[in-house]
Amino acid sequence: MPIYEYKCLDCGKEHEVLQKFSDEPLKTCPDCGGSVTKLISNTSFVLKGSGWYVTDYASPERKKAMEAEKKESSEKKESKSEKKTEAAA
Repeated sequence: MPIYEYKCLDCGKEHEVLQKFSDEPLKTCPDCGGSVTKLISNTSFVLKGSGWYVTDYASPERKKAMEAEKKESSEKKESKSEKKTEAAA
């Protein structure tokens, strides 16, 4: 169940409330009975890793194709750097 944050407009206290999606939002402060407003807070959901499905869980054929692409791009970079050094000499 998600935790929702509310702030009382009268007393200024902030409350964290564990509620179901189907529960009605709070309308009154549990401390003073004043009206509350729902706050929007940052999520704790963080994506980590090198990429998405294609890079993390790709089929063996896809992995081979990606390795070939990396090899081609590194070869192109090497040939460009060789041309620059020849032009400078």
